[in-house]
Amino acid sequence: MTRNSDIEARRQSAVSRGVAGKSIYANRALNAELWDVDGNRFVDFTAGIAVTNTGHCHPKVMQAVATQAAAFTHTCFHVAPTEGYVTLCERLNAIVDTGVPNKSLCLTTGVEAVENAVKIARAATGRSGIIAFSGGFHGRSAMGMALTGKTKPYKTSFGPLPGSIYHAPFPNDYLGISIDEALRGLEMILSSDIAPEDVAAFIVEPVQGEGGFVVAPPAFLMALRTLADEHGIVLIMDEIQGGMGRTGRMLSSEHSGVKPDLVTLAKGLGGGFPISAVVGRADLVDAPIAGGLGGTYAGNPIAIAAANAVLDVIEAEQLCARAQRIGQQLQQALATVAADICEIGQIRGLGAMVAFELVENGDPNSPAPALCNAIVAQAQSHGLILLTCGTRANVVRLLPALTIEDEVLVEGITIMCQAITTAVAAHRSKKMAA
Repeated sequence: MTRNSDIEARRQSAVSRGVAGKSIYANRALNAELWDVDGNRFVDFTAGIAVTNTGHCHPKVMQAVATQAAAFTHTCFHVAPTEGYVTLCERLNAIVDTGVPNKSLCLTTGVEAVENAVKIARAATGRSGIIAFSGGFHGRSAMGMALTGKTKPYKTSFGPLPGSIYHAPFPNDYLGISIDEALRGLEMILSSDIAPEDVAAFIVEPVQGEGGFVVAPPAFLMALRTLADEHGIVLIMDEIQGGMGRTGRMLSSEHSGVKPDLVTLAKGLGGGFPISAVVGRADLVDAPIAGGLGGTYAGNPIAIAAANAVLDVIEAEQLCARAQRIGQQLQQALATVAADICEIGQIRGLGAMVAFELVENGDPNSPAPALCNAIVAQAQSHGLILLTCGTRANVVRLLPALTIEDEVLVEGITIMCQAITTAVAAHRSKKMAA
């Protein structure tokens, strides 16, 4: 029995079934490579789900963490604040363009940022309604589940969920959902379910993460901005997966030119350490009363040190530009493979946030989740870690570290393309035999 299989057997006895995961038990990782407990090496095209944008164990991040850990690990910001927290907020305020002065607060997880953004919007407007979008993902807490536009597995058996949450269509050209159709759906909600004057916020991912890397058209985000301005609604951009340089800009919303009121950040902000933030208009962020926001571990000093180092690395190593180049290589390789494979229905994304959707016989209405899983399994058997996503579980997403070495990127792309070709051939043979 291998160590992987031994630990997997122990996991089945000790860990909740609800915590899903692969059977690769990590032993060490460096930049875009990972070694499991059996000594197997993998190219990592997941970055911990867009967390280690600066690579596993970036030396500048690790040094910042070591320096802070030697001083102290925790005081609680509510008891003894730290300068690092203030510095990080100052830097985030400068990064996010709302058109007016900003303020920030630091938290621990992405869903905490989402919940606090909702709290801020409700406190600032005196309203309760929140409109999210189909296919969106905003976390696994009660509020996060309510906002998420996908039922299985995130909402299954966990109801009832918080109220005053509504879901509008998200435009998706591949599935025939136009911008106009999505906006008509939103207008229907505002006319039949909740009046605009009762809506506190829209919350939207400029690039949907779990939803399949579907990019919001700039015209759609501009229409949301116009509606928000017209009705005094707060526009929250969820940048948890698409932020921190992942799409070739610091924030994915920058591609549209649309200014948010509030932004939620997490994942890539900490470079592997748990931290999140809400950044936005100072008049909104200051709306809750003193003591209404925060948490015991929120803005932990070690995570704060990591986040400040991450911002240094993104700037010094020009990772936004690097993300664009990585994305171009990924999309070009996929386009070459797709020329002979009708099962690749669409290739999409921004920067180094790239995905491809699998369908049967080139039909957008016939998702192929089994083929999707087969490609991921084939890649893993040859040393490449991939992830799936999508509301129909038929999308493979690619999230390599923005610091990945050129030769490792090429190696991963080569394995990926071969995995696609092999899995598709087996899939077709199986269909013919049936």
